Amino acid sequence: VAPIYSEDAFGIVGETFTFPVEINQRIEEIIWKKNKDKVAERDGQNPPTYFTPLQGRSVLKENGNLTIFNLEKSDAGTYELHYWDSVNDGYLTFILDVLDPPSEPKISHSIEGDNVVLNCTSDFPWPVTYAWKISNDPRSHWSQEFSIPIEDIDATKKATCFITFSQTEKSSEISLIQCIS
Repeated sequence: VAPIYSEDAFGIVGETFTFPVEINQRIEEIIWKKNKDKVAERDGQNPPTYFTPLQGRSVLKENGNLTIFNLEKSDAGTYELHYWDSVNDGYLTFILDVLDPPSEPKISHSIEGDNVVLNCTSDFPWPVTYAWKISNDPRSHWSQEFSIPIEDIDATKKATCFITFSQTEKSSEISLIQCIS
């Protein structure tokens, strides 16, 4: 019996998700199951067959890669890939978790010395990437906290905090003048 190898994977509702499969040899037959029910199969070079949960929103490639479009909460579960080459068969197991997208980040501000310090927070339970953008400045500042000299602030300037997780981005904006009034 092949050793059962299991990998945790996750995506966000609405995203496109591809199971990270890399099989380098030529595969004769592929079967993907979700919670023990068949969801996709492919025999040699023939076009793949898809079953109810993934019909019309998935693609199974010859190398075993299965992509699901427009992820739904109900896609969460244990997926098993069973494949045969001309000699052996192999198994891969993935436990897919589908998360709600993060909500918009919250921005707080304080004054420290001659600077306004902006802080961006997310209630998302996984680590997110933070970035700040200031109007009229093409650069992004990749940090959760960002400080701006008070003398650089005028009534037109806004700061936007972006949080990114996987392929999903959310943002919030603040007018900088309200931070010093």
